[in-house]
Amino acid sequence: MTGRAGLALVAEVDRVLGVAEAIESGVGWLKARRRGLGWGETMLSMAESMLAGGDFMVDLGYLRADVAWSGLRAVRDAPAPSTFALAAERLDGAAFASIEAAMGSLVARWFAALPADRRARLAACRPTIDLDGTDVEVYGSQKQGVAWNYQGQRVGRPHPATWAEAGVVLAADLGSGIDDPRPQAPALISRAVANLPAGLGRPRVRGDAGYFDNNVAHGALAAGADFAIAVRRNPAVWRAAAAVASWRWVDCWDMPGAQVTTCDYVPKGWPPGTRCVVRRVRVPASEVRSDTRSRRRRTIPAEQLALVLSGEADQAWAYSFILTNLDGTARMIEYWFRERAWIEERHKDSKLGYALRHLPSGKQAVNRAWMWSAYLALNLSVFVQSLGGIDTTGRAHAKRARRELFCLPARVLTHARSLLVRFAPAARTGGFDTAWDNLRALPPTRAG
Repeated sequence: MTGRAGLALVAEVDRVLGVAEAIESGVGWLKARRRGLGWGETMLSMAESMLAGGDFMVDLGYLRADVAWSGLRAVRDAPAPSTFALAAERLDGAAFASIEAAMGSLVARWFAALPADRRARLAACRPTIDLDGTDVEVYGSQKQGVAWNYQGQRVGRPHPATWAEAGVVLAADLGSGIDDPRPQAPALISRAVANLPAGLGRPRVRGDAGYFDNNVAHGALAAGADFAIAVRRNPAVWRAAAAVASWRWVDCWDMPGAQVTTCDYVPKGWPPGTRCVVRRVRVPASEVRSDTRSRRRRTIPAEQLALVLSGEADQAWAYSFILTNLDGTARMIEYWFRERAWIEERHKDSKLGYALRHLPSGKQAVNRAWMWSAYLALNLSVFVQSLGGIDTTGRAHAKRARRELFCLPARVLTHARSLLVRFAPAARTGGFDTAWDNLRALPPTRAG
């Protein structure tokens, strides 16, 4: 018996895309003697463990002990947890760059293997590269590469760059709680653009106010992309918003009580053609808190905030600003920029679904390997569902995918030198059969 029968879908994706081979060819062999597992198979095994619900390195041992299903896993003989940790310690900067490049190759192979209509839909839309960091709290005082953030938490900070429309991670860095994301952003953008499949339109880079810096905008242009970056509120942008005539505001799409326009604010040093899109949202006085730590208060002009808090006004306007060089109306740009919340879903999946909510080792190299294993698991879930043809009405997040696709109970039998699998009837209601049939029909591809 096994409770992880659905991991056979990952084995099929490995057969089609060559996941372990792509990673191994870049990183090379880490041992003095060429025996056992290479890093590609080791990292793929950890990603399989995470897909099956593994939260710690020790959970790799439980996958290793599941001998009933070993013949149909992507990696037949899973490594021990200590093997993963010792191998990860040997990875240097060049090795992690190779892992990132391998991720780009896998995304290209996946794109080439998609059905023609699916590829056409993705190619018809300019790709969006979302930038955002997320804090991962740790507790070990001796952990390498972590620091105290402004909330008083000791954290490491993954910075992924995702292809928003496809839902896959293209590039990533791992910093600490005090690392400013802006200096490393141009290089991250360049690597993410390089990892996009060929044949797509000009990329668009989307970032929050943490990336508010003209060097990030110039870096996007140098990488062949356009940009849209949220503005940190300052006196100059408040003055520009106050100068906007009332007749220029238009209603936002699909956001009741919100209006959008442009204002005359472009800081010094930003690329030519930059303009500022401003959105305001009507906020009732009852939703404005007196607590000075409230984030909502920062979005309201000081004059309006004073009137609301004193009871002289029953509503106020909350403002947001975007600097961009994109063509199109302010309404179109604001609507598209609002979809930046997609990267929050990637953070949620990677942390709650694939164990990136902690960094298990005191060694920074091991934690970087752990981060990349989580992002590989995230991408593998996308690959399985899209190539399997079961995400046409929406992609399953990590916990649902684990329940309906990967952690399926089954009995494994041997008959006439073949493995036979008998699934529990109740376990075959989440799209496994469809995904299995579609994946089995795909030939191996090594494009990209």
